Amino acid sequence: METARVLVAADKFKGSLTAVQVAERVTAGLRRVVPDVRVETLPVADGGDGTVAAAVAAGFERREARVTGPLGDPVTAAYAMRGTTAVVEMAEASGLQHLPDGVFAPLTATTYGSGELLLAAVDAGARTIVFGVGGSATTDGGAGMLAALGARFLDADGKPVGPGGGGLADLAAADLSGLDPRFAGIDLVLASDVDNPLTGPKGAPEVYGRQKGATEADIATLDAALAHYASLLGPDQAELPGAGAAGGIGYGALVALGARFRPGIEVMLDVLGFAPALDRATFVITGEGSLDAQTLHGKAPAGVAAAARAAGVDVVAVCGRLTLTPEALEGAGIRRAYALLDLEPDPAVCMAEAGALLERAAESIARDFLV
Repeated sequence: METARVLVAADKFKGSLTAVQVAERVTAGLRRVVPDVRVETLPVADGGDGTVAAAVAAGFERREARVTGPLGDPVTAAYAMRGTTAVVEMAEASGLQHLPDGVFAPLTATTYGSGELLLAAVDAGARTIVFGVGGSATTDGGAGMLAALGARFLDADGKPVGPGGGGLADLAAADLSGLDPRFAGIDLVLASDVDNPLTGPKGAPEVYGRQKGATEADIATLDAALAHYASLLGPDQAELPGAGAAGGIGYGALVALGARFRPGIEVMLDVLGFAPALDRATFVITGEGSLDAQTLHGKAPAGVAAAARAAGVDVVAVCGRLTLTPEALEGAGIRRAYALLDLEPDPAVCMAEAGALLERAAESIARDFLV
């Protein structure tokens, strides 16, 4: 029997393991049972936090820039470069990870640093930018990002409005004439697993505001402010898929920077070289921290499984928590899922010992499918 050629293409287990660590642990577990198994690892991401790390693992060069964090303080943010292609992750500049524990600023958090990070990539020679959006601390419609690129957002007195989505309530004039002209020649790909519009019942404030600390009153304020902002910049684009991504930064990129929206996992599989890796594989292992209903809506494991199924390659998944039925897994193209909570039912212990548990899960996969 020919030795299996396994491709490990999994996302991070949020809060416990990076995508690179997931791949390392799965490989170790497989080799404990099948020492000569051939394993290729391709950590994946869907445009959210972890996207730059996945690009670096695939051979991109990690670069860093000092930019403005969501609260206005300087932060160090990473992006990835290979040739003239850059992978920029908005969460690196404007993500929830830059907020102190328990501190939120739903009305004033700014995407200014995301604009500075895009500028850093352009200054470094990028002609194509994959802009991964997700994990944001912000709901400013991308106004901060555009301000960093040269746009001006002024109140009735001709003064700049305050930072964040709350400041947009005072917007009287939006002047995009000062935007950096280099962006007219950049292929900017908005990569997101979110296709929400900017405002309304499925919009950015209503669906994602609470996880950024917004109260019900804040959500109403932000929704009205973003609708007002869109009325000046372009109300039609506010309904486009992805406009509501990352607190509306998707809208700013679509309306003012000529971005084109693509599902994040599709973009990242292209950028990371998934297709040729799949051609070399006879078996695929994917996964993420929680395999649940959200997984089926554009998350990394669903994208990997769909591509593998189309190529006729078997796929199994690893995860911390599993809430999908066997039928739902089968529908997504996943033959079986191995959940760490089945090995250790205490969630806190499971997260703390995720690496060792994942190796045990990989041993089971090897026994079930590779021996």
